[in-house]
Amino acid sequence: MNNRMELGLLVLRLGLGAFLLLFGIDKLVAPYTTVEVFARYYDFTDMPPSAAYIAGVLEIALAVAILAGIRQTWSYGLGLLVHAVSTLATYEELLSPFGDNHLYLAAIPVLAGFVSLFLLRRYDVLWRLGPRARSRPA
Repeated sequence: MNNRMELGLLVLRLGLGAFLLLFGIDKLVAPYTTVEVFARYYDFTDMPPSAAYIAGVLEIALAVAILAGIRQTWSYGLGLLVHAVSTLATYEELLSPFGDNHLYLAAIPVLAGFVSLFLLRRYDVLWRLGPRARSRPA
C-alpha cells in the first residue's frame, strides 16, 4: 500500500472526526441553539432541549468511532449520511452563496471528504482500532 495514501486517509479521517466531534460538543454546550437550528432547517418545532443533549452524545459517539476507525463501513457511512442531510437542509443558502451565506459553502468540500473517506475506507489502515484491512492488489 502507498504510505502517502494511508497517511492522507489518516489525516482526512482525523479531520472529519474532529469536525463531527466539535459539532457534537456544541450540541451539549449550546442546546438551545441546536433547538433553533433543528426548527429552522429540519422543521422540528417542538424539539425539547434534552433532545439536543441526546443528539450531541450520539454525534460524539459517531465522531469517536470515526476518529478510531471503528466499523468503517458503518461509521464512515453514517458520518456521510449525517453530513449529507445537514448539507441538503441548507440548500437555500447554498443556492445563494454570497454575503451572509458564504460560510455554508464549507459544507461542500467536507461532504466531498466524507465521500472520499467512505469510498477509500478499505485503505484507511493507519492508527485505527480493529483488524487491519487487507489491501487490494494494485
